[in-house]
Amino acid sequence: MTFNRRSFLGAGAAAAAILSAPMVRGQGKPRVVIVGGGAGGATAARYIAKDSKGAIDVTLVEPTRSYYTCFFSNLYIGGFRDLSSIEHSYGTLASEYGVNVVHDWAVGVDRDARTVSLAGGATLPYDRLILSPGIDFVEGAVPGWDVSAQNKMPHAYKAGSQTELLKAQIEAMPQGGTFVMIAPPNPYRCPPGPYERISMVAHKLKAENPTAKIIIADPKQAFSKQGLFEEGWNKHYPGMITRIGPDFGGGNVSVNADEMTVDVDGEVIKADVVNVIPAMKAGRICDMAGVSEGNWAPVSGHTMQSRIDENIHVLGDATNQGDMPKSGFSANSQAKVAAMAVRGALTGSRVFPAKFSNTCWSLIDTDDGIKVGATYEATDEKIAKVDGFISQTGEDADLRKRTFEESVGWYAGITSDMFG
Repeated sequence: MTFNRRSFLGAGAAAAAILSAPMVRGQGKPRVVIVGGGAGGATAARYIAKDSKGAIDVTLVEPTRSYYTCFFSNLYIGGFRDLSSIEHSYGTLASEYGVNVVHDWAVGVDRDARTVSLAGGATLPYDRLILSPGIDFVEGAVPGWDVSAQNKMPHAYKAGSQTELLKAQIEAMPQGGTFVMIAPPNPYRCPPGPYERISMVAHKLKAENPTAKIIIADPKQAFSKQGLFEEGWNKHYPGMITRIGPDFGGGNVSVNADEMTVDVDGEVIKADVVNVIPAMKAGRICDMAGVSEGNWAPVSGHTMQSRIDENIHVLGDATNQGDMPKSGFSANSQAKVAAMAVRGALTGSRVFPAKFSNTCWSLIDTDDGIKVGATYEATDEKIAKVDGFISQTGEDADLRKRTFEESVGWYAGITSDMFG
């Protein structure tokens, strides 16, 4: 079947019928290439391989051999987990599910030939391509900062060495020193949420450096779970945290990495640690593939197919899909929808209507957990929120502890769902 752009964009009602017939080039097994081995890509690889029972050849391209989850990385900074607890390998995907795991960088996509080029020189053909590259940063978003400055002013928004570096810098702060975060504009990857990170930094400093100060320069008028965080900060870290919103210059910020200074609307702050979290965009491979519009890749919520190329699906943080936040839970949920759609397209298996869910947990202090979440459904225009829930201010300690314990159970469950 051949799509033009207009018929594809309006294909919501007919999505199940469209995907019911195999669409495979040539002979032999259909081939799926997945770029990015996080919550979206690893989940998609596992589900396609598992549910197709070997009928589809699945290749996962991911440069790192050990994957560190952004979700729960803030808890490592706060001292609640060690780094190894957020580290995962791809061995089970390969050994038990037959996924061909290639540790290399994808550096190009030829949409006409349907091939992915790798930095090592290999070329991978595909019948369907899934892109789940996470985020990159918008160049020039914070004047004075680019990735060459990330060792002096880390972002720690790609977990692993950056997370270790930020924690080490916090531990090396002088007594009474100053920690500054440059918070990102919307939309941004969450977790690792900026405001949970502030809570975890405050938790660590309260124990080790109680006279230290934390400043947030924030371009947003408001942020998710704001009342809950501010209640928690006043309770656990009184006087330690100052947030400068846009009305007071939080959106007019530049930095000098060599001098370790932050200029907030003309006022220069000398800092000991600066956590710069710039504006974000889809991972670079989306631009290389030509499936981005602006900073993000538009997709159909029914199948997570690109609205630019129906042979490509895009997942997670990189997407412009509607109401879902850019979270690991969201990417995992979207991956299952995409896996079902891909399997239906390539093998003729049944495709059910897309349903999605998300919960984002945050830890404010020991056993003080909060959450926000929702369920979603696909419409022809977007992934639309159906209903939601959020923790309430004033909740008792037992409920907050149960909320945190729930998040720990979720972490164990989602990482098993991703990596097997």
